[in-house]
Amino acid sequence: MTPVRSLARAMLSGIFVISGARSVANPQRLVPVAKPVTDRVTPLLERVAPRLPTDTMTLVRATGAVQLGAGLMLATGRFTRPAALVLAGTLIPVTLAGHPFWRQEDPAQRYNHQSHFAKNLGLFGGLLLAAADTEGKPGLRWRAGHRIGHSRRSVRRAVRTARREARIAAVSAATARRLPG
Repeated sequence: MTPVRSLARAMLSGIFVISGARSVANPQRLVPVAKPVTDRVTPLLERVAPRLPTDTMTLVRATGAVQLGAGLMLATGRFTRPAALVLAGTLIPVTLAGHPFWRQEDPAQRYNHQSHFAKNLGLFGGLLLAAADTEGKPGLRWRAGHRIGHSRRSVRRAVRTARREARIAAVSAATARRLPG
């Protein structure tokens, strides 16, 4: 991994590691902000996984733990693409809950939330780039296409070889019939 990639991933993941650790250690400060989003998500969670706890504090703490773990994975270069996707997924509800600028009446508050919303959109874009980064190695699509092309060439070679061998066998058989004995 290049030094630029390592540094960029560490810088990108820093906010998630810090905010994730804070959310795990002190989720109470985020409960009032997260409550509107968790109230909407709770019925879906109860249908999908009825045994999971759905209270707001536990969901805030779980989101923080996920951000902390995925942020550390991104920073250390382990499972970077899935970690970036997980972080992007956690950023959506966090942004919607934390920065609803459209609900703000005060112009200063609106401007502040718009700035943070735009910052989170930038982070989301960076995470999508990190999720798509193959570190200079060919992507899955290219490798699959290359494999298919290689297989087609192998099949064509096998067909040409089989035809040539069949012609040789036919000539050999014809020659053998003409020989006495």
